[in-house]
Amino acid sequence: MAPILETKNLTMQFGGLTAVDNINFKVNSGEIVALIGPNGAGKTTFFNCVTGVYTPTSGDIFIAPNKTSPQRINGLKPNKVTEKGLARTFQNIRLFQNMTVLENVMIGRHIKLKSGLLGAIFRPKATMDEEQKVIQDSYDILTELGLEQYVNELAKNLPYGAQRRLEIARAMGTEPALLLLDEPAAGMNPQETKELDEMIVKIRDVNKISILLIEHDMSLVMSISEKIFVVDYGKLIAEGSPDEIKQNPDVIKAYLGDEDA
Repeated sequence: MAPILETKNLTMQFGGLTAVDNINFKVNSGEIVALIGPNGAGKTTFFNCVTGVYTPTSGDIFIAPNKTSPQRINGLKPNKVTEKGLARTFQNIRLFQNMTVLENVMIGRHIKLKSGLLGAIFRPKATMDEEQKVIQDSYDILTELGLEQYVNELAKNLPYGAQRRLEIARAMGTEPALLLLDEPAAGMNPQETKELDEMIVKIRDVNKISILLIEHDMSLVMSISEKIFVVDYGKLIAEGSPDEIKQNPDVIKAYLGDEDA
């Protein structure tokens, strides 16, 4: 079976700076994979290449969601990448702050709508049924992530940890095969991080969604990841299981310090 995501010799340059340097990378179906490294190592640039924010300077990106044949997605716009089964969150929360929690998730579901302009104008029964299903599906996602009590609240009024979870809920609204989480635990307290840990595993197990995350919280990374890739100065310096990464001297030198995480 083809990996759900694979990059081959992926490189991204900005003038004289090489932010991502010849990276070969795989995420298999059903895996929780972490991408770690020091600040400025190229992790978010890698995400931006995979999700269509940047077109890589060279190399290839292939996806094979839902057991399809691998498709090369270099140069696709972000919305087209999302339609093919990849969804992401961002380091900085990017919710529609003046929309309700439910509306934020419904926005994520719009790519699944079949009704076109005529349906929106004339509103036949099929269109209204589809709209009702979007509402119900969005509510179900909120319930799964423990956000149903906020359904009619404006996003800006949610506690910080709930806003982080809402970003994940909105991404899930696109029905991704692969969910990319960019520092999902950033700014969370220990209890919120523990709940996030459990939620990510639940999303994978219940929804059969593969997970790729960038994260600096090593306790979270080590507890939920089956495979870890480590980058430093744009180069991939190690890959392996959490135990292998903890003991890798190159990783210890570049990122984890002298003590085990």
